[in-house]
Amino acid sequence: MTSTSEESHNTPPFRELPRDECERRLRQQTVGRVAWNAADGPQLLPVNYAYYNKTIVFRTASEGVISQLAHRTNVAFEIDGVDEEARRGWSVVVRGTAERVMQAYDLVELWTKTGPVPWAAGTRTLHIAITPRTITGRDVVAG
Repeated sequence: MTSTSEESHNTPPFRELPRDECERRLRQQTVGRVAWNAADGPQLLPVNYAYYNKTIVFRTASEGVISQLAHRTNVAFEIDGVDEEARRGWSVVVRGTAERVMQAYDLVELWTKTGPVPWAAGTRTLHIAITPRTITGRDVVAG
């Protein structure tokens, strides 16, 4: 018979999340971080987003740092959940391309029904969509 401490050492610290679970979590959350290689080096910023037609969409101002993603750019996007007391957490990472939303139908849908509502003050009329190339996730459990 093994002890509880021996059993915990045999438990893998990570569990890969299937894609459908990753997409479910993307639909449930509204805040994430987008990362890209800007002209002056790596950049990482939080955004309010919506998961729309299998893409991540957020709104920003037409000027400023994040507006450069209007032009097709390779990005990473992450959401996560952490329970520090239980020493557990999970993470979903999307790798893909970001670019400005241009289709009139999509813009009407985003403005009137399903689009994200930014927390930041100011005029934010530029919709950026991230089209996933890969979506991966994992649960983390402390040993």
